[in-house]
Amino acid sequence: MTHYTDILAAAARLAGVAHRTPIATSRALDAAAGRALLLKCENLQRGGAFKFRGAYNAINQLPEAQRARGVLAFSSGNHAQGVALAAQLLGVPAVICMPTDAPAVKVAATREYGAEIVFYNRQIDDREQFTQRVAQERGLPLIPPFDHPHIIAGAGTAALELLQAAPDLDALVVPVGGGGLISGSALAAHGLRPDLPVYGVEPEDGDDVRQSLRAGQRECIPPPQTIADGLRTQAPGALTFPIIQQHIADIFTVSEDEIRAATRFALLRLKLVIEPSGAVGIAAALGGKLPGDPRRVGIIISGGNIDPEMLATLWG
Repeated sequence: MTHYTDILAAAARLAGVAHRTPIATSRALDAAAGRALLLKCENLQRGGAFKFRGAYNAINQLPEAQRARGVLAFSSGNHAQGVALAAQLLGVPAVICMPTDAPAVKVAATREYGAEIVFYNRQIDDREQFTQRVAQERGLPLIPPFDHPHIIAGAGTAALELLQAAPDLDALVVPVGGGGLISGSALAAHGLRPDLPVYGVEPEDGDDVRQSLRAGQRECIPPPQTIADGLRTQAPGALTFPIIQQHIADIFTVSEDEIRAATRFALLRLKLVIEPSGAVGIAAALGGKLPGDPRRVGIIISGGNIDPEMLATLWG
């Protein structure tokens, strides 16, 4: 189990390595949402997403013998880049298992950080079984994308920074995939503010966490087809789900059109390049999904690694 003290320790490891990303505000966004929104811009993080935080925190704590052999990860993009960059900075070889339909921009960036990429077909292969086979063949430790105490702790440092800078928030809104970011964010938030409501946002076609909360147990959904490729998880993690059950006030969903509109709004009005997965919090605010009471709301913008072709369609 991850605790608030683990997030503080992760913050110490990341000091001077991870960017302390800016917090953006916009009168246009506030007017459209009907409340004050503070955006924690992890799209400006090293590697273009919050994932670098957890990856560096996890690899940094591996025994020297394991680091010498290298590390292995599976990811549709941002975790791949985070692991590849963290491994490069720590002098550790990295092998990344990526789906064949991963965004080209994320594949290219992962290669640029020096990682070896092994592709799998997500429609045929079970990614965890595929990755475990590669791990056994090569003798490499796995750095999972979200369901690991060190990953959760590292991810939570973004919310820690936001609340240290803006301690008077009325609520915190976080994108939800497998649950690493929201569970770490909630632990950080409640370490500082035990009464602060923390809300999650998922795509309508990828609401595994919402369905799991309603069922009272982890539920597995069919492979999501959402534009928010970083949130295409089928089930919450075994470690993240109990934290979500204990700490999250509610989960909201947003449509594909709402995600596109929020991504476009950020691009045209805020001058922020964010990926659809990172835009779901803005989408929830613009779509009137959040409760009416919170007037000052923090939103984690999880990443900015958007495919250029998708970006072009949003400009059109």
